[in-house]
Amino acid sequence: MIDSIAHDLKSRLEWGQPGFTILDVRDRHSFNKAHITGAVSLPIKDLAERAKSSFHTKREIFVYGENDAETTQAVNTLHQEGFTHVTELKGGLNAWKSVGGATEEI
Repeated sequence: MIDSIAHDLKSRLEWGQPGFTILDVRDRHSFNKAHITGAVSLPIKDLAERAKSSFHTKREIFVYGENDAETTQAVNTLHQEGFTHVTELKGGLNAWKSVGGATEEI
């Protein structure tokens, strides 16, 4: 199950369906070290304050954090801010890498 969302997301990217955002809620240092190619960085500490000014509430968003607990917290925050199409990328960056998803790393 962990890999299924990562796999589906990777397939959508490969088929050119970019009508969504991949949101990385880890701290800026972790994002700069490695992240999913095309992901947007918005650290969880800034999420409630900046989400509505950064994204439309009807935008489809896939979220990943440092761990599944952080990811769940971010999804809950987005729901509280009125976002309706939010999906947890369980397993985060590791799940993405396990399905061969593209990353940017230093």
